[in-house]
Amino acid sequence: MLASSCTDPSPQEMRLRTTRQTEQLIEMTTATEQSAPQATAKGITVTEKAIAKIRSALAKEGISPDQGGLRLGVQGGGCSGLSYNIRFDTQPRERDRIFQFGDVRVFVDPKSFIYLHGMTLDYQETLMHQGFVFVNPQATKSCGCGTSFSA
Repeated sequence: MLASSCTDPSPQEMRLRTTRQTEQLIEMTTATEQSAPQATAKGITVTEKAIAKIRSALAKEGISPDQGGLRLGVQGGGCSGLSYNIRFDTQPRERDRIFQFGDVRVFVDPKSFIYLHGMTLDYQETLMHQGFVFVNPQATKSCGCGTSFSA
């Protein structure tokens, strides 16, 4: 039998890790593997898991799906030059592209769409990760933290 140099975490450490993960309601990462898309709209794909999480989060925020939605964007910064931006918005802006997934709307501004075209938004819940995942074919490189990329 081989001896392991790693020790198993104590139950207290596991509870602490789980608590920290639970507190991270939305974590943005770039994934290298693509999940099977369940709902699509011209240029952006959102999986059924992500749609369900967006729907419940909109309800918690008190934002009506008829008026508001999830805003996806890209801004300068981060380790690799560009960072993903995700938030809720009460209404679309004048030049936004609006993607409809059943009763869930996703808003993307024209500049961000250049970097997000063809991407899939997924939601994953594992012991190590809980949050939204950007699967972006436009990303040529991403950093270790997973929240920034270059295109």
